[in-house]
Amino acid sequence: MPVSNTITRLEHSAVRLTLTVGKDDVSAQYAELLNGYIKSMTLPGFRKGKVPREVLERKFGPALKDEAANKIFGKAIAEVLEDENFPKENKPLPYSTPRIDGDEPVLDPDKDFSFSVVYDVLPAVTVGPWKGLEVEIPGVTVEEEDILRELEEIRERNAVVLDRDDGDAAAKNDVVTVNYSELDGGGNPVQGSERQDFVFTLGSGYNLYRFDDDLTGMKKGETRDITKTFPADYTHSELAGKTLTIRVTLTALKEKKLPDLDDDLAQDVDEKYATLGDLKNSIRDRLTGNLNARLRDITVSKILEKVLESTPIDLPESMVTLELDSRLKNLARRFNVDPEELAQNLIKPGQDPEKLRQDWKTDAEKALKSRIIVETLLQDLNLEASEEEVKQEIEKLSNDSDTSPEEIKKYYEQENVREYVKENIKERKLFDLFIAENNVKKGKKETYPDLMSGKS
Repeated sequence: MPVSNTITRLEHSAVRLTLTVGKDDVSAQYAELLNGYIKSMTLPGFRKGKVPREVLERKFGPALKDEAANKIFGKAIAEVLEDENFPKENKPLPYSTPRIDGDEPVLDPDKDFSFSVVYDVLPAVTVGPWKGLEVEIPGVTVEEEDILRELEEIRERNAVVLDRDDGDAAAKNDVVTVNYSELDGGGNPVQGSERQDFVFTLGSGYNLYRFDDDLTGMKKGETRDITKTFPADYTHSELAGKTLTIRVTLTALKEKKLPDLDDDLAQDVDEKYATLGDLKNSIRDRLTGNLNARLRDITVSKILEKVLESTPIDLPESMVTLELDSRLKNLARRFNVDPEELAQNLIKPGQDPEKLRQDWKTDAEKALKSRIIVETLLQDLNLEASEEEVKQEIEKLSNDSDTSPEEIKKYYEQENVREYVKENIKERKLFDLFIAENNVKKGKKETYPDLMSGKS
């Protein structure tokens, strides 16, 4: 069924595809449909297969023409879009189904049949300058204090907790167990505020009311009524600006014995460490690796931001919608809840649910544009991943994993997974070029914890 077509570019990376099917093919398609019904239909006064065409058309004419039009729509669109000579840049995105533009045209079996469909396509992009740019990244190094902080966490994980003697007073860093509740004006417990056997380390602040200092000096079995006024900007908004009285009973008191920072501790962590120095070197290497990876991500992100400034990209609405849907689904999966339920929990009371998507939209659009720039450059630069590079990457992943090499290699031999590895290698090559071809300056000095936590 020969079909002529024309393409018109629309805003937001959409196109209008206008198709025309010749009257001979329209007539043939319509006749084929009618003949099928004539052979199978039974009407009062006519035997099966003997219903005259004119009777069928008089009784079901509009419905027959609609059905024929729908079949011609489908065949014509498929023929054009599946033609290997049809320009790739004019093909619809996988998630953008062609839809009739305007009112559905009425089919006339004796005339050419023309109609238009619209759909979204991949944005046409000419990437702006991506070499010779200057970006600034935080000036961060792994310091001795970062290593000591890691060692302290190791000591905490290997600590021994022992009961304090009866009559001992609670002090900072003791592990306390308490029962507590809020009191009303008459000194009675407020229903719903009670908590039994709550355990925390005194001085950590890991409790709702931040009553660490108020418990210092208490002894096992002692009860105190504590009155506290919480600031207007208190972390827990339900307490902000309020004055409350809390009754606390200390039911258990323990002290935490930290192991000495010596070779024995290193050997307890892992027998591969003979000395404390070995453990410290391992920590330094791990922190340095984490830092370099984080700085690399920041560098690439800042270069892409610069490229975005000179690369206009008109994103299709369907692409943005899919990205927002995916973000919500992924977040819901992390919290093991339904996406709609999560969306309701994330918005403020009385707020339009669409507000959440609008809040996310700018970041989603930026991520999509960056992704399109990367994919365009990968294609323009013809970056590839050889089989040897894929093999080496799989071996590295195998060595870094706790899973057996045989299982890892079997997993990565799957075609779709190998393609994923290839794409990662190609992308890494592009990012290596980004760093090599641009001026990356060290900026304001920041601490390792702030950078890694995202506070910087």
